[in-house]
Amino acid sequence: QVQLVESGGGLVQAGGSLRLSCAASGTIFNIQAVTWYRQAPGKQRELVALIRRSGSTNVVDSVKGRFTISRDNAKNTVYLQMNSLKPEDTAIYYCNVQVLTKPYDYWGQGTQVTVSS
Repeated sequence: QVQLVESGGGLVQAGGSLRLSCAASGTIFNIQAVTWYRQAPGKQRELVALIRRSGSTNVVDSVKGRFTISRDNAKNTVYLQMNSLKPEDTAIYYCNVQVLTKPYDYWGQGTQVTVSS
């Protein structure tokens, strides 16, 4: 019914920047929060950044000062601005939208971020 699409990933050298986007194909009601997760090869899934309904944000310690989560309400899109990228940031990045009703959250298919040294 609703499709979440992440985009903006790619190959970048260490120190470079990327901006990921999370957009829905349709309107999602009762959004409580939007989060970015990532999963690197051989590692468990990790929550990277979160933006709440209020607009307040949090990022994981390992990306503080480098990553910023934001939203454009007019476009119903959430972004993850990633600066000063490091090889350890290499992962598939997933967007998750938390809602109050079934299915309670939505997941995208992910976008690959590869940072070369």
